[in-house]
Amino acid sequence: MSSEKKDSSSQARSTGIVSIAILCSRVLGLVRDQVLTGMFGSFFNGLFTAAFRTPNMLRDLFAEGALSTAFVTTFSKKIKNEGDEAAWQLGRKMLALSLCFMSMVAVAGVALAPYLVRLLNIGWVLKKVENPVSALPDGWTLERATELTVELAQIMYPFITIVSITALVMGMLNSKKVFFIPAVASAFFNLGCIVGGLIMAWIIDPAFRNGGVVTDRGLAGFAVGTLIGGVLQLAVQIPSLRRVGFRFGLDFKWNDPGVKEVLHLMWPSLIAASGTQVSVLLNSIFASCVAGQGSNLTWLSIAQRLQQLPLGLFGVAVATVTLPMLSRLATEGVTPAFRQTLAKGLRLVLFLTLPSAVGMALLAPEIVSVIFERGKFTSFDVAQSVGPLRAAAFGLVFYACIKVVQPAFYTIGRRFVPMLASIGVILFTATANSITVFVLEWGHAAIAWATAFGLLLNFLTLYVCMRKFAHGLETGSLLAGLVRLIIAVAAMAGVCLTAKYTILSGWSHLRLLGRCGVLGLTIAAAAAAYFAVTRKLRVEESGEFLSLLGRRFGKR
Repeated sequence: MSSEKKDSSSQARSTGIVSIAILCSRVLGLVRDQVLTGMFGSFFNGLFTAAFRTPNMLRDLFAEGALSTAFVTTFSKKIKNEGDEAAWQLGRKMLALSLCFMSMVAVAGVALAPYLVRLLNIGWVLKKVENPVSALPDGWTLERATELTVELAQIMYPFITIVSITALVMGMLNSKKVFFIPAVASAFFNLGCIVGGLIMAWIIDPAFRNGGVVTDRGLAGFAVGTLIGGVLQLAVQIPSLRRVGFRFGLDFKWNDPGVKEVLHLMWPSLIAASGTQVSVLLNSIFASCVAGQGSNLTWLSIAQRLQQLPLGLFGVAVATVTLPMLSRLATEGVTPAFRQTLAKGLRLVLFLTLPSAVGMALLAPEIVSVIFERGKFTSFDVAQSVGPLRAAAFGLVFYACIKVVQPAFYTIGRRFVPMLASIGVILFTATANSITVFVLEWGHAAIAWATAFGLLLNFLTLYVCMRKFAHGLETGSLLAGLVRLIIAVAAMAGVCLTAKYTILSGWSHLRLLGRCGVLGLTIAAAAAAYFAVTRKLRVEESGEFLSLLGRRFGKR
């Protein structure tokens, strides 16, 4: 009993540490998007988003997906079964392999960028967009926009090589129970993007350098800033890795059982983890075929960015802490401790993401407005971003749960299940978007909703399968807890709706400081209501979370 309590408390504590670190990163990510949308507007930011789409997809797949999952699973087992030195040897071999392979991928990306950009934005090439929601800027054509996007993509493709090395370093640190530094390293990526991007834009863009308004040439500076951020993210983790005993070096002896196991786990994991990312790429293709070309990529990416804040803060944080635990426990089979750890992870995710999703959906216009409505990002852009954000809020809970459940399949040797589920989701999303875009001719918000329902389908499939393989997953306890959470969320929603018709009703007449004040007050009151009800209903995760906060602030 004490051992289980200790593991549960450790899991919640580690999740809290990672969440705090990821919060710094996500906030800086929002600042980066604020800078880009404010300086360049929704159209040019949309081109930057289109250019970064493929490198960013590969970052999500490797940093938080296939490579990370497969490597952490194998590396953790190496530590337990063969000791640290055998694990370090595996790390050096995987570093050499990733450096060589991903460098080739980056070179191929640079060479193929003209074709990839046109393929992923086929609507621009075919010029099938009629009566766009927002017209192209003066002097711009879709072909000129495509050429700029290609140039930006070619600058950013080397980022793939950097991030693959970073994923391995992060995985080694997590396996050694070092969570804070890898999580906070992402903040240095965003910091490098912002500061490095501004400096490079000042150097590259004469108009910006001479004190004028930044032009499209400044986007190239922010593309270089992405590479600067990637290098910073890697560099900040190296001292911690040396402290836990790793000695850097490249080992090209890839004919190794450990390397083979990582690759064996990785390819189905790659397909499984690609479900959401391929859906995002499909969204890009379909978005190029609906009204508001260029700009609609910004509106969709804003929704995704705001979804990533609670997702990274809670979903990825819980998964980061849970995966090494599951990998170690799985060496003894699917034990009660394995089921308890996985169920605990799901309960933590639901406790943290359900209120986030409901609050995000109800306060969507105010959230987008207070964060992004400035400079060249107008109230029209805010209105166009609300629909996708509400769809992203709906999908948030399922996405976060997938982050916890999906890696567990690899720890028990059931790697093909997430892969097949992911393929099904891709087919579903493609079909739904084809109908909504080409048959019903709905707008860009429908694209976001198709992705959200795809996440729901993916999670339900994975949960049912894991419940079967694990011979139960404490479903009764999970549902009982979910009912209590829904009651608490209803109380929180009541606070939000009351605020909408009272202190938020005069939103358009408020200045930025006033908007921040009333929105902050609303969120604080809603959070207080949620935690008060969950404490009253004796939700276990509520007590753990609040006691964790109390200990952290008490130490300061």
